[in-house]
Amino acid sequence: MRPFAAGVLALCLATPLSAQDMRSTINQLFTFGDCGQPLCLDLPGGHGNHFIPAVTAGNKTVIGFLTDAISQSAANTPLSATSSGATFTLVGGLPVRSSTSAGPIFGERAQTLGRGRFYLGANVTGLQYTTINSAPLDNVLITFAHQDVGNPGEGDPEFENDILQVRLNLDMSVTVASIFATWGILDFVDIGVAVPFVRTRITGTSEAQIEPFGSIAVHRFGGTDTDPILRAATSASGTSSGIGDVVGRIKVNLGQGRRLGAAILADVRFATGDEKNLLGAGSSSVRVMAVGSAQFGNFAPHINTGYLSRTGGLQNDAVLATLGFDNLMTSWATFGADLITEWQVGDNPIKLPGDIVFIAPFQRRIPSISIPERRNNLINLATGVKFNVRGGTVLVLNAIAPLRKAGLQPDFIWTVGLEGSL
Repeated sequence: MRPFAAGVLALCLATPLSAQDMRSTINQLFTFGDCGQPLCLDLPGGHGNHFIPAVTAGNKTVIGFLTDAISQSAANTPLSATSSGATFTLVGGLPVRSSTSAGPIFGERAQTLGRGRFYLGANVTGLQYTTINSAPLDNVLITFAHQDVGNPGEGDPEFENDILQVRLNLDMSVTVASIFATWGILDFVDIGVAVPFVRTRITGTSEAQIEPFGSIAVHRFGGTDTDPILRAATSASGTSSGIGDVVGRIKVNLGQGRRLGAAILADVRFATGDEKNLLGAGSSSVRVMAVGSAQFGNFAPHINTGYLSRTGGLQNDAVLATLGFDNLMTSWATFGADLITEWQVGDNPIKLPGDIVFIAPFQRRIPSISIPERRNNLINLATGVKFNVRGGTVLVLNAIAPLRKAGLQPDFIWTVGLEGSL
């Protein structure tokens, strides 16, 4: 257990923070030429600044949408169950085992560890993002409109019909190494903490194309009126690592029979991760869950329902529901599965831009972005196996497959870890 935990720390702390923050890395993919600002063109006479307003509207821009999606995804990586492994209750003053299997991996069961028992674990989770709101990350097309400088509405004067299209190819991954511990302070109360160490990596390229509407290329990346340069490309990459959003947890068993049990779980994610380097959400959140579980021989189903309250203005609250089971297959192996869902409360706080509407010289519409508007409702299927190895240590292998593409998503999430009682 100790060598594995040391390796977990080394994995995420080996790479230092980039010289600039990771949000600036995203901005670089929209910066062409030497003017130093996103969508700025090296042109005289003020025309070089006509596309800048499309990216200076703060967090309501596409750039803000991408960076917020990354930081929130890193902060919301699933946590291991609070009381995995063997659980005990006191009967006649003596500890009696109240579970048969090694317990669920991500879902929660009602049983607590038992007074004086301590559970320690460490795991590594990897995410290679492939889609955002179901759109592929390696082919995101964004169209930026010209600033409305003449009569109200795009298209007057004629050069307002010029557009700037940017095609992004993004390669993003997050590795989260967590150390977690749970202590049974009473026979029916567990408290715990989870400390994640996050490594975020981004590599991207972008190609920009100016589409002039008139006979003269008023807007261009260089060249002359008769020989304009209308295409440009850039690339950016960065890696950051450090502590993520630390979690404190408490579970109270409300009643435990031979077959059925109920509990309340509450946890708080603190905003300890560096938001600018995409290591945390930038705000705290509180989760409260009602936990029900049953025991039928070696088969132990569980259900969790609750509410997630986020304090960040750009993050929605959510209704949570998890349904799953764990089953002791042999004396040394437990299989577990969970259907993990999260349902967004309220409207999307960041609205993706709609169509660009031109009114002159004739009316027409052009889509602003290839990313569809979608509510951040998540449905994930987690399956995994726990193996009892020497010394009471448990090896955990798990995979999560997203069943609904919303927000920033990988094709699957893998987890490997070690757990054990002390």
